[in-house]
Amino acid sequence: MQHLPSSLQSRSAEATATIVKVETLLLDLPTIRPHKLSMAVMNGQTLMLVRVHCSDGTVGVGEGTTIGGLAYGGESPEGMKLAIDTYFAPLMLGADANRVSALMAALNTMIRENRFAKCAVETALFDALGRRVGLPVSELLGGRLHDRLPVAWTLASGDTGRDIEEAQHMLSIRRHQIFKLKIGRKSVREDVAHVAAIKKALGDQASIRVDVNMAWSELEARHGLAALADAGCELAEQPVAHPDALARIKGRYPIAIMADESLMGPATAFQLAKAGAADVFAIKTEQSGGLQAAQQVAAIADAAQIALYGGTMLEGAVGSIASAHVFSTFRELRWGTELFGPLLITEEILAKPLNYQDFHLELPDGPGLGIELDEDRIRHFRRDVSRTRISAKAVTST
Repeated sequence: MQHLPSSLQSRSAEATATIVKVETLLLDLPTIRPHKLSMAVMNGQTLMLVRVHCSDGTVGVGEGTTIGGLAYGGESPEGMKLAIDTYFAPLMLGADANRVSALMAALNTMIRENRFAKCAVETALFDALGRRVGLPVSELLGGRLHDRLPVAWTLASGDTGRDIEEAQHMLSIRRHQIFKLKIGRKSVREDVAHVAAIKKALGDQASIRVDVNMAWSELEARHGLAALADAGCELAEQPVAHPDALARIKGRYPIAIMADESLMGPATAFQLAKAGAADVFAIKTEQSGGLQAAQQVAAIADAAQIALYGGTMLEGAVGSIASAHVFSTFRELRWGTELFGPLLITEEILAKPLNYQDFHLELPDGPGLGIELDEDRIRHFRRDVSRTRISAKAVTST
């Protein structure tokens, strides 16, 4: 069995906190409506939570979440839980909980890929460290430059009238004025008509972008992007799958091209920047491989004069506020963020909900992530307990 370097093991009197337990659980939560993407339709969201317990009594929490199970990528909440329980936890037990960067470097050496699981673990470690030293995670990552972040809302019902009504409601309550439309399931002509109708209805009150989720061929993209630009759409996220195709279409039309699925951490960020394949990077902490890796992606973009957008994997409250701490350290977020995941979920899992107001998400000032879980709600929605409860009811009814 692999072991961590001796420098990361407990140093008795020198160590102020060691890792004594790594706990994972799955939460199954309903969403306010079906969320339709080009590759999947989501009717609920599963969160994988990891809690790192330390010898000084501090406990840090992290989250791993994906879009549509395995429809989006190679990791799922269930797979993350298994990987952490089986491979991460044995390596972490007894390690110095204060040396987060060294511990993550060791895990990256011993465990390949598993970027989403690594992000969850790193988040929990930083949350515990922040609680221990009394600092927000953003300060541990170099210091926040923004106390609040603009947040876009995704319109993904697939129905034009319903999307217009939803957007107008969001504007009226001052929660969102940036809207991203999920397209790619219908023909290019139908998708463009859908976007044009929404833009016409909202006018200059709102910014309109689209996310194609790699659904178009390069030829379809050439037709679609020209028409979207004419309709007043400002940005297209990952219209085609291959980075070379992104590079060929970027700059041909007056619409920004944003890389998302092809952006999987610092190495791919460098390749995309080198190829001139994107005007904007959608940085996702999980997809990048962790909080510090996301900062590395941002640094590459900054050096290449590529604009930044704070992306989402539709994380719940834990993953979303972890991303917000990271994004708050970015010098500039020209295209805002998309940290609306908690608002898509009908059930609250925090003792105090995140604060969305005046088109922004406010960052908490407390230590660590600055949030507290509602343990009663966690117990109610955790998969092993809820399924036991359902089975018990079935037995009683028979």
